[in-house]
Amino acid sequence: MAPWRISRLTARPALAVALRYGLAVASVATALGTTLVLRLYGFPPRFISHFTLIAIAITFWCAGTGPGLLALLLSCLGVSLLAWNHFLLPGFPLESFLIFYAVFSILMSWFSASRRHAEQLLTEARDNLEFRVAERTGELVRANAELVDTQAALRSREAYLAQAQRLSQTGSFGWRPSTGEILWSEETFRIFQYDPTTKPTVELVLQRVHPEDVALVQETISRVSQDGKDFDVEHRLLMPGGSVKHVRVVAHAFEEKSDSIEFVGAVTDITAAKLAEDKIRQSERELQQIVDFAPKWVAVLGPDRSPLYANQAVLDYFGLTLEEWQRADRQKYYHPDDWKRSASEIQRKFSSGLPHEYEARYLGKDGKYRWFLVHWNPLQDEQGRITRWYAAATDIEERKQAEEVLRESEKSIHLIVDSIAGLVAMTTPEGVVEFVNNRVLEYFGKTLEDLKGWTTSDVIHPDDLPLVVAAWRRSIETGDPYEGDHRLRRADGKYRWFHIRCLPLRDTEGRIVRWYNLLTDIDDRKRAEEKARQSEVELRQLLDFAPQYVAVLGPDRDRTRLFTNQALLDYFGFTLDEWRSTDRHKYYHPDDWERLTSETQSKFLSGLPHEYEARFLGKDGKYRWFLFRWNPLRDEQGRVTRWYAAATDIEDRKQAEQRLQNENVALRDEIDQASMFEEIVGSSKTLRRVLSQVAKVSETDSTVLILGETGTGKELIARAIHNRSNRSTRAFVRINCAAVPASLIATELFGHEKGAFTGAVQRRVGRFELANGGTIFLDEVGELPPETQITLLRVLQEREFERVGGCHPISVDVRVLAATNRDLNGAIAAGTFRQDLFYRLNVFPIQIPALRERRDDIPILLEYFIERYAKKAGKRIRTINKRTLELFQAYDWPGNIRELQNVVERAVVLCDDELLSVDETWLKRKLPRESPLSVPGGALGRLDADQEKRIIEAALAETGGRIAGPCGAAAKLGIPRQTLDSKISTLGIDKRRFKSV
Repeated sequence: MAPWRISRLTARPALAVALRYGLAVASVATALGTTLVLRLYGFPPRFISHFTLIAIAITFWCAGTGPGLLALLLSCLGVSLLAWNHFLLPGFPLESFLIFYAVFSILMSWFSASRRHAEQLLTEARDNLEFRVAERTGELVRANAELVDTQAALRSREAYLAQAQRLSQTGSFGWRPSTGEILWSEETFRIFQYDPTTKPTVELVLQRVHPEDVALVQETISRVSQDGKDFDVEHRLLMPGGSVKHVRVVAHAFEEKSDSIEFVGAVTDITAAKLAEDKIRQSERELQQIVDFAPKWVAVLGPDRSPLYANQAVLDYFGLTLEEWQRADRQKYYHPDDWKRSASEIQRKFSSGLPHEYEARYLGKDGKYRWFLVHWNPLQDEQGRITRWYAAATDIEERKQAEEVLRESEKSIHLIVDSIAGLVAMTTPEGVVEFVNNRVLEYFGKTLEDLKGWTTSDVIHPDDLPLVVAAWRRSIETGDPYEGDHRLRRADGKYRWFHIRCLPLRDTEGRIVRWYNLLTDIDDRKRAEEKARQSEVELRQLLDFAPQYVAVLGPDRDRTRLFTNQALLDYFGFTLDEWRSTDRHKYYHPDDWERLTSETQSKFLSGLPHEYEARFLGKDGKYRWFLFRWNPLRDEQGRVTRWYAAATDIEDRKQAEQRLQNENVALRDEIDQASMFEEIVGSSKTLRRVLSQVAKVSETDSTVLILGETGTGKELIARAIHNRSNRSTRAFVRINCAAVPASLIATELFGHEKGAFTGAVQRRVGRFELANGGTIFLDEVGELPPETQITLLRVLQEREFERVGGCHPISVDVRVLAATNRDLNGAIAAGTFRQDLFYRLNVFPIQIPALRERRDDIPILLEYFIERYAKKAGKRIRTINKRTLELFQAYDWPGNIRELQNVVERAVVLCDDELLSVDETWLKRKLPRESPLSVPGGALGRLDADQEKRIIEAALAETGGRIAGPCGAAAKLGIPRQTLDSKISTLGIDKRRFKSV
């Protein structure tokens, strides 16, 4: 057992342990009890930390680390309970006090342990040194006396001496100054770290001496060489490795027969003792600093009560220096009444050597007396003798004044309590009801005498009565405050919940003189709590039945898992406890864990709502995609108290996205390799001129008008312009203006709002919005109705439009490419195409040559189409018939490249070997008999208005005014029905007169 002073009170270890830990409990109880008494007398609880700090310090000092930690725990619990029960002042800095207690206890524990350890080391080193020096000196004397008797015995003793020297780290030496001869023992060589074969000399010794101690050693050698007296010196050695040793050299001088002086002595390694002394001095300095900074008075007196030390607070109060305080007559600083009253009593307590305390008034430097509570504790040595008296004084002037005020105000307590709106009662120390205010009598509808028998009446609900009686009796026996929630019967027979709090009032000696009871109606709060619990149960059931996954996590850095609904537990196959304890890393997909750890940590720390997508491993061993949305719950101070997560299964969406992506990639590959409009084949001069224009205009955002006959590849040129432009990564949207009915072309281009017309059940985005940031290609732009031409003109001018049925303009950034096979100048002359729109579109016209104008490209086109369709048909065609090639080059190709493509495809289908040939009749057909309807639909737009009107009227007459259908005029003319309707309206043709024919 550690040599604590309190352990000297008994020789029984168990009792000593009980006394040590009992001191912790008693000191903390005394401190807290004193605080309770002072508070009940109306004294502010500002000195609670002083009492408990003194209790902790006393326990650490007198009982050790274990009891000291117990005192710290009890003090923290006591202060916390006082703060939670509103015993302390509002705004009391509980956390700061608890931290200060912990730091103070650590310092006291460290100092106490260091002091004890250092004292033990120092005592052991001193005792060992004295014992070993005496032992070695005796052995040396005996060895010299017995040297003459037997050499063998001498060697034996030398061996024993060497072993003893090694154990005690003490070496011996002999030195004859007259000859300079030095003899060392084996241990001496080890201390100086010299090889035993080395001959020791004074110079060799000085080489090991620390540079700062060389002068001291040289002076000692010179002095003892001259006066021949014994010497005892301590100095340091500097070892080759840079370490420092402390040694003590003790030598005895004796005179030989030849009148020469010889020294015999010992060299002891006292490094450990020196380090222990340094630690003790450091601990003393640190303790002195701590004590000086303490707000309380601290003083140290000798066993005869002679002043030794006082901290700065004492000196500042008296206005003295430490030397003045030590010399001062203490009687002059006591109040005369206190000195007379306490002189004999104090002397008796000091004589008993027991810890004690008293209250006294001291005269300050301002000439005024103040009350102080002085605690005295003795420090005893191992023999139980008092070596020090330690005093700690607390300023209680304000408490004394408060006690006086309390005594005066106690007379009016009954009147004040009676006027309180709450239910208040006072009982005797034995628990008998002594006084209640009027509110209590009104609530219970009973007299004071009736309430005195509350333990056997119906005042308390029968279910609560046994518990209340047992707890109340326990509080009376222990003196602990009582607090609880119980149901009390009202005068009308109804029970209501009350929070009952009972606090004891103690006198100056800590005895309970009265119990104060406050009864607070909390029935409404209880009902609200029950309703909240029911709501929480219903919410949990609702979440368990919800198909979405819901989880609740804590606000800490690890986001402790608190709750999740049944859907998530079923997915993982866990219980709630298993889900809370399972490592979340194991059910994240490995690729998602590292990504989410780096991406979401900052979002959680910032406390902002966020979401992410991740894959989770289900109980079936498969991963599924989930969308997690996180939202924090904050308290009134804005601190996050909970994290709520809602997870949605998006596996089907992810798979659909992946399929769509794969289909897009495949579609792009198919378009790139299969569609003829993704390549421009040819090298003729006319084609190169067109491609040169494409290359130049592609880098700009200029509007381009592409002109040419049908089948010449106008859309292919438009795509080439888009792909080479800065908008190539954005959308390329195409629309054939002739293929959309005139009544729907506006909604197709510009979209419409919900309810804009019959059948518009939802908003639709037009082609211009889809192409925002990219390119829109208007094929057959010459077929646009006049009203749509006006809207298109606004888009080209203002870069904005309104949806059909809309009232808000929409701005777009779209590059417009237009194409037509019509003669727009003729349409302008006929009034079917707006001239201002033509000028807006005709910024950069490109004329596509017909195939008959680029016959040099026919062989290249043939090779391209043959390879394409042969690969598609699974055939291998190496050459083309020479006659066939001549026919292809001689033919005019009115259908241009599209007609060439169709002929080659037909020839490949019919080809049975590696030589391609065609039937000459395919390229020498007779034109049908001329008729008003013989004009191709593509050429109809290039006629003047009169010719176009005659042809359309002839077709209407032949079909009986019918426009649509396989036998209608549109089919006979080879143009779309919407185009024919537009032309009939433009040319002013009356369809009805043809139906009567």
